[in-house]
Amino acid sequence: MEGLVDVSVERQADIPQLQIRADRRAMARHGVTPAEMAAAVDVAFQGEEVSLIREGDRAFDLVVRYADEHRTDPEAIGRTLMTTPAGTTVPLSQLASIVPSIGPNTISRENVQRKIVVSANVARRDVGGAAEELQARVAAEVELPPGYYVQYGGQFESGREATRRITLLSLFSIAAIFLIMLRAFGSARIAALLMVNLPLALAGGVLAVLLIGGTVNIATLVGFITLFGIAVRNGILLVSRYQDLRAAGAGLAPSIRRGSMERLSPILMTALTAGLALVPLALGIGEPGKEIQAPLAVVVLGGLFTSTTLNMVVVPALFLRFAGDRAG
Repeated sequence: MEGLVDVSVERQADIPQLQIRADRRAMARHGVTPAEMAAAVDVAFQGEEVSLIREGDRAFDLVVRYADEHRTDPEAIGRTLMTTPAGTTVPLSQLASIVPSIGPNTISRENVQRKIVVSANVARRDVGGAAEELQARVAAEVELPPGYYVQYGGQFESGREATRRITLLSLFSIAAIFLIMLRAFGSARIAALLMVNLPLALAGGVLAVLLIGGTVNIATLVGFITLFGIAVRNGILLVSRYQDLRAAGAGLAPSIRRGSMERLSPILMTALTAGLALVPLALGIGEPGKEIQAPLAVVVLGGLFTSTTLNMVVVPALFLRFAGDRAG
């Protein structure tokens, strides 16, 4: 698949093993439970601490287990004696079959389930797009055996979770901005008018990302959140001045003309100051170490341009049309 490099599968080497396959019927006849059999086998192979040996100030655990040569001998393991509830003993070979086999050297698990990891790096495209294409192709072309399923993780999983959180924070920020405007101006119509700056800024940010051939990712989402506050501030400067002039007795149209001219310089100074500071970061797009700062700067620059330009046209027009009679 285009964009995937360094594809690798978790390696598992087959090694000789001994499998102990329990005979449920024989165990039931002798009254031996699977847990008791597992405990006996565990002692034989892993050992059990039975005492403590001291030599001066040093202490050593005394562990009882089979000798190394017996732990690889099926016949020796089969002679392991199991104690039944009746007090008699029975060799393990009468309760289970012990057969040599070949199996993996390691078994990876996650959430108590076996797993095998297939990993890859992404080059020359965004991680989210590559993951979405991979999911679609696996769903369409790969038929998994019963009980098997595919789970996607790594950078894609963490990025998706971070995107979800930032999206929620963006919605919260927009709601908070609207409530603050509503409380400051006492008019839902004026607050909604000021919120028009958000899509104006959003359009510029998205256009800037497309022009540089980038994608909307975590860095750009953070840039949009930053941009929203600057864009709304420009609208506040205009509307608050309109209201002051109208309160002083000026007419609606003269208030809009005069207020727009008086606030043009402060708005341009704010935009230029922020924009010039971000230009060096934006010029570093694609350079190592600037994967976060450069996309963020590009989004803010693009949004500043459209929001500042259109703010001086759209906000006065909407104020004249919808909010003028309620702004005094």
